[in-house]
Amino acid sequence: MAAAASPTTKTLTSTGGGLGVLARAALPAVPGLNQLPGVRKTGGDPAGLAYERPPVRVERDAVRAYAEVCGFPAKDTAPLPFPHMLAFPLHMAIMSDPGFPYPAIGTVHLENSISSHRPIAIGEEVAVRTEVGSPRPHPKGKVLDFRTSAHVGDELVWESTSVYLRRGRGDDDAPFGTPFEEVAPTGTRWRLGGDLGRRYAAVSGDHNPIHLYPWTAKALGFQRQIAHGMWTKARCIAQLENRLPDAVRVDVSFRKPVFLPGTVAFGSRAEHDGWAFSLTSPRNGAVHLLGRTHAL
Repeated sequence: MAAAASPTTKTLTSTGGGLGVLARAALPAVPGLNQLPGVRKTGGDPAGLAYERPPVRVERDAVRAYAEVCGFPAKDTAPLPFPHMLAFPLHMAIMSDPGFPYPAIGTVHLENSISSHRPIAIGEEVAVRTEVGSPRPHPKGKVLDFRTSAHVGDELVWESTSVYLRRGRGDDDAPFGTPFEEVAPTGTRWRLGGDLGRRYAAVSGDHNPIHLYPWTAKALGFQRQIAHGMWTKARCIAQLENRLPDAVRVDVSFRKPVFLPGTVAFGSRAEHDGWAFSLTSPRNGAVHLLGRTHAL
């Protein structure tokens, strides 16, 4: 049975355009504009702040476009990470809400965990809800868990947790995050074009400037544009897809950014209950992503 909405749950009736979502998220970081009603952050603990959206039909064209960018084969079911596309506007709505204490710009995606209870078929209608927890200490600031659930009717079909870092005064005794074992490259390399961030933004709605062009990335402190973390996770899952069960959990930790254009090396190792995998730099061995899968 679907969980009852809490008193703080808000309904997102329109996701708008990707750039519009980004503009709303950026306003709290703009001096002067960040004091306007509806934009000014009120601070406090955001625990329980939640957004949901009415059921969304999983359309074949949207699934096909996502699959092509991320390396999945064409099927009558959506790729395992696809519902994150439906949840992303809810993440941004929470970060843009005055009750969320931090601006969205500058928030870093550290970890992501997805539990798929069964494949979601083309044509099914999926209702999605995201709720944020209390800030937790981290050596480099505070981290927050964004927990998402997706239902088809009353059936829970998909869940995820995204861990975001807000840099600031940290706690040296706090954990850095979930520990993952390193995995050596196993011979597979992918050459990534400079337009990958723009291509993924077109299907995901995530138009963060750090992913788009060298000049937009430099404005935010990067030497050039970087790949989306959720694209790197999706590409790794696509590589393992035919070896994963229908009910599966996939956890990843995002490490060093992947600069575009560039080349990455994939590695995987069979475990007793799934797979461990990695994405690294073939040039210097820098770790971009570490992950693992478990059957549910």
